[in-house]
Amino acid sequence: MFTGLIEEMGTLITLQTRGSAALVRVKAPLVTTDASLGESIAVNGVCLTVTELDGDVFGADVMAETLRCTTLGKLQPGAKVNLERAVRADGRLGGHIVQGHVDGIGQLIERSVGVDWDDFVFELPSQLARYAASKGSIAIDGVSLTVTDVSDQRFGVSLIPATLRLTTLGAMQAGDLANLEMDVIAKYVERLIA
Repeated sequence: MFTGLIEEMGTLITLQTRGSAALVRVKAPLVTTDASLGESIAVNGVCLTVTELDGDVFGADVMAETLRCTTLGKLQPGAKVNLERAVRADGRLGGHIVQGHVDGIGQLIERSVGVDWDDFVFELPSQLARYAASKGSIAIDGVSLTVTDVSDQRFGVSLIPATLRLTTLGAMQAGDLANLEMDVIAKYVERLIA
């Protein structure tokens, strides 16, 4: 489990395809300081298992399903990625409950630059729209955010300067794609009611 509080922006070193799967290697000086094989690290919101460690670089296998359902397969070497280690049971849950199980890909359709924050509007797949709620939680490329507005297949979020500076979201422009993880509580409530 993760919190959606990004610890560092790492750099994708390689994305090596292996048939329908891939191996990613990411330079990550902070999250590798106490990493060990078998641990989980969220990369742009995708929970990956550490399979290689070499100094400040870790490697992880990416299954075909993950490549199909996320933006990871579209990344190029040198790309910045949001990184977060799995939360410890004795740690603070400062963001919200994030599983690292991406529900779909959204597209940034509008970015309004403000003095104290930027407003983003995303389009999301129709099957995910029912999980977006005003003042609810969403993870965008692993970043825990609060939904500010919802309409049909669109939702808005507002990002403070620190989030823009410390995550990859600060470099996003209209047309860019992002991994979306909807609030897990909404999905369980829907399942229980059904």
